[in-house]
Amino acid sequence: MTCPIDHTTGTGAAAIVLDPFVADLDAESATLRAAGPLARVVLPGGVPCYAVTHHAAARQLLTDARLVKDINVWGAWQRGEIPADWPLIGLANPGRSMLTVDGEDHRRLRTLVAQALTVRRVERLREGIEKLTEANLDRLSAREGVGPVDLKAEFAYPLPMAVVSDLMGVDEADHPELKTLFEKFFSTQTAPEEVPQMMADLAALFSRVVESKRANPGDDLTSALIAASEDGDHLTTEEITNTLQLMIAAGHETTISLIVNAVVALQTHPEQRALVLSGEVPWENVIEETLRWSTPTSHVLIRFAAEDIEVGDTVLPKGEGLIVSFGAIGRDEQAHGETAGAFDITRTSVNRHISFGHGPHVCPGAALSRLEAGVALPALYARFPGLDLAVPATELRNKPVVTQNDLHDLPVTLA
Repeated sequence: MTCPIDHTTGTGAAAIVLDPFVADLDAESATLRAAGPLARVVLPGGVPCYAVTHHAAARQLLTDARLVKDINVWGAWQRGEIPADWPLIGLANPGRSMLTVDGEDHRRLRTLVAQALTVRRVERLREGIEKLTEANLDRLSAREGVGPVDLKAEFAYPLPMAVVSDLMGVDEADHPELKTLFEKFFSTQTAPEEVPQMMADLAALFSRVVESKRANPGDDLTSALIAASEDGDHLTTEEITNTLQLMIAAGHETTISLIVNAVVALQTHPEQRALVLSGEVPWENVIEETLRWSTPTSHVLIRFAAEDIEVGDTVLPKGEGLIVSFGAIGRDEQAHGETAGAFDITRTSVNRHISFGHGPHVCPGAALSRLEAGVALPALYARFPGLDLAVPATELRNKPVVTQNDLHDLPVTLA
């Protein structure tokens, strides 16, 4: 696409072009952090915006009411500079849901979801998650000793997809189509001519789910949203459908990456792995340090400045878009000390990471993701204590997904 916007900062310095193939996320994050706390960037497809890259600045901005989710505030959108076939359009303009509204509308939409995902209610899901985990491990056991296994496809993917689908009332028969569509939805390499059809297919799939639940409600969150709309909460069909899509998308992708990234971190830091397998350090520490050091979400798209907002010595101008670069933020030395670049499950950082967000839009599924990883990881290593990477870590391939710290696959040997 042709983008007439100037790719420079206010001082004339060139903006940082985010790699659409995500060849080296760590190096990119370090570059962003050095340019921060507010860095001028160019998203894949040639779309410029700003990125917040420091922990303190992110906490400030994510609680600032002048930073909104309404895409109509975005100057580039108003001027017609963002085409409908931009590969990331589904992330920038996913339709009306709790993700894309602010204030009272956001509270109204979020309340029902939050009630379904309280820590206490999520804990009730533990038994089902444990059974799913054991079933997946039983299938993996049949592969032990017969060559490499893709741990992402065979273990990290099925669990969160099954859990969030059950929570939302999506049938298992829809999983293959969802996998294909979400691959295109998140990828920076989806051909522009495929974007409109992909968006239409996702909308059609989730519309079918909603209509099915209208006819045959069940004990799931989609049915609860429909019932709330009929009881006077006035949720529209669009809001229900988009919330369903949001929950399925975020509810499986983040947990997949958390499990995969934790395994890679432990396998490349054997001294840390020994600490947790010996029981000297709890698995909770592994999960929290992975969330900080190798955060599942590298960049979150996109918020918009309704007014000029001062960030340290710089300004986020009115009408500009902002992404939150969690990959850079997690290793901010000002927040996590001089060893922020090291994976250390014994860390006692003063500042808790914000990898699930901060402020009104903090991820409502954080407790569920932590629970799934907290069940899956210790069970995996209890079953296969000799698990190892089947290829050198340097040969693991990043997926071309600007929002997720994600791998194509995770080949391991089981023992």
